Amino acid sequence: MYLHTRPGRVDKPNEDYVAAASGTSVRAVLLDGAGGPSELPTGCRHGTAWYVNQLGDRLILRMSDPGEALTEVLAAAIKAVAELHGHSCDLTHPGTPASTVVMARRAEDKIEYLVLGDSTFVADIDGEIVTVSDRRIDAVGVDLWKAMAALPTGAPEHQAARIRFVEHLRRMRNQRGGYPTAAGAPEAAHEALTGDFPAGQVRRIALLSDGATRFVEFGLGEFADALDILGSQAPGRLFDRVRAAEASDPDGERWPRAKRMDDIAAVYLPGLSVRPQC
Repeated sequence: MYLHTRPGRVDKPNEDYVAAASGTSVRAVLLDGAGGPSELPTGCRHGTAWYVNQLGDRLILRMSDPGEALTEVLAAAIKAVAELHGHSCDLTHPGTPASTVVMARRAEDKIEYLVLGDSTFVADIDGEIVTVSDRRIDAVGVDLWKAMAALPTGAPEHQAARIRFVEHLRRMRNQRGGYPTAAGAPEAAHEALTGDFPAGQVRRIALLSDGATRFVEFGLGEFADALDILGSQAPGRLFDRVRAAEASDPDGERWPRAKRMDDIAAVYLPGLSVRPQC
C-alpha cells in the first residue's frame, strides 16, 4: 500500500486528502478540494483544507460497514460535515468548500468504487487497465476555459480569466446543466459514478487526483505506467515527474492549465485478488 499527497505551493494549505486501511476491511479514500483563487469569497470561515479533512475522516471510518452502500456513506458524511459548520457559514454560497471524491472498498468478493468529480479510479483487471473519472465538469464554461488557456499561466491576465472561469464553475455546482460535487448537499452523493469488479480479477488499484493524472495528460506515460511506478520501490517518482514537467512549462504554453502547480494525491493498493485473512 502507498498513499501520499504533495501540495502545489508551500504558501497555501494542501487541499487534497488521502486515507486507506488494510487487513479485513480494505478501503481507500481520495479527495481533491476545490478551493479556487483566494480573491473569491466562500461564505465559510473554515476553508477547503478543513472541509476535505473532516469529510475524508468520516468517509474512511464509515466505509468499514460493508452493508452500507458507498453512496449512502458519502451522503451521510456530507450531511455530518454540513452540520459541523453550524450557523457561522453560508452553505448556500456558490463558493462554499467542495471536493471531488474517490472511494474504493473490498466488500465480500467485490471491489466497489465511487467517483464524484474529476479525480480518477484506476484498476488493473486481469491485465486490462480500467479508469473511471467523472468529467461532467469539462462541459461547463468551455469558452471561459479557452480564454484562460490562451494566456500565460500565472500572468495577471491569466489570473483574471481564471477568476471568471472559477466563478462560473461555482455557480454551476450541483445545478441543473452543471456538475455534481461534494459540498453542502447530501443529495449530490447519488449523482456519483459507482460500480464493482470481482475481487479475484483485480490485481491492483489506484486513486488519483487531477494533479496526479497530469502524468497521463502531459504524455509522461499511460495509466499502466502510473500503476507500475506507484507499486515500485520508489513510488514518489510519479510526483517528481509531474513536478518536473510543470516546472519545464511555467507559462502553460505546452500544457495550458488553471494552476502552474497543483496539489498531487495518490493511493495505491496492490494484490486485491488475494482474499484478506480474517
